[in-house]
Amino acid sequence: MKIAVDAMGGDFAPEQIVFGAVRAAKKYHCDIVLVGDEPKIREVLKHENGWENLGITIHHTTEVIEMDEHPAEAVRSKKDSSLVVATRLVKDGACDAVLSAGSTGAAVTAAQLILKRIRGIGRPTIATPIPTPKGATLLLDSGANVDSKPIHLVQSGMMGAIYAEYVFGTKNPKVGLLNIGEEETKGNEQAKETYALLKEMHTINFGGNAEGRDIPKGNFDVVICDGFVGNVVLKFAEGLAKTIMKLIKEAIKDGGVLAKLGALMLMPTLKKLGKRLDASEYGGAPLLGVNGVCIISHGSSNAKSICSAIGVANDYVNGNVLEHIRDALTQEEVLADEGEKK
Repeated sequence: MKIAVDAMGGDFAPEQIVFGAVRAAKKYHCDIVLVGDEPKIREVLKHENGWENLGITIHHTTEVIEMDEHPAEAVRSKKDSSLVVATRLVKDGACDAVLSAGSTGAAVTAAQLILKRIRGIGRPTIATPIPTPKGATLLLDSGANVDSKPIHLVQSGMMGAIYAEYVFGTKNPKVGLLNIGEEETKGNEQAKETYALLKEMHTINFGGNAEGRDIPKGNFDVVICDGFVGNVVLKFAEGLAKTIMKLIKEAIKDGGVLAKLGALMLMPTLKKLGKRLDASEYGGAPLLGVNGVCIISHGSSNAKSICSAIGVANDYVNGNVLEHIRDALTQEEVLADEGEKK
């Protein structure tokens, strides 16, 4: 297993990216190619003794795609950027997966232009796990596309179900369509048309409409929606989790001696809760629907997040998700994208 890591992408690159890669090399025993400015990467690696024996190599590049650049223009003009080169290493077969914490738009664009879409898939989708009492609900699309057609949402449901089964180990994952009510007749035209198509599916377990509250409860294993809505839901969930932890800390601080003693007794439980709500435990989200493994991490990722994201890439490859998606496309006529038929 060899993973190309965009060492220059992210708010804390290259330091946190490199530190996370070293941690992952030790934990997952995979080879890692750090793509980016070699002198800067080596400067960080000076703090990591024995990194040369961990299967870590450096692929030097001279350009970086910044967060505020136009994704398509940047990918096309900066051929020697760390993101573009890392993605091309997967295209050329030199690496099994690419990981970036840089611009999400640029990462999605690079994957589509270089890796290309899986034949029959209209639009790739970002699948993000959201912690629940039952484990995690996979939310997709969480930001790759807006104004998706019903067929794109159906394809997201199929790919999300496959990912949940072969990576999370969820048997017969229950798929829900995010809507404003449980009834089949609820929602806008996009939702109603998507519902009708999902009912025709034979290879996924469609459980009907999912309301917003169903996501944190874990009532569905996979929840599908438009990327605009999904990204709003994701950012709300991240903000809410941080606010809850902050309110708990403030309540303990203002509650006096008894509250602090109670908190001390509950410390193991509170740590477990914090870990469950910590986005860095998952680290990265796969971009499903492209001909290659592409993992997208949050721009503010630290070393722990990057390490976890490399674990996600490892599980994606070992789960043989790409082949399972291709197989599903041959079994379901309803999955064929209209754009691919022409």
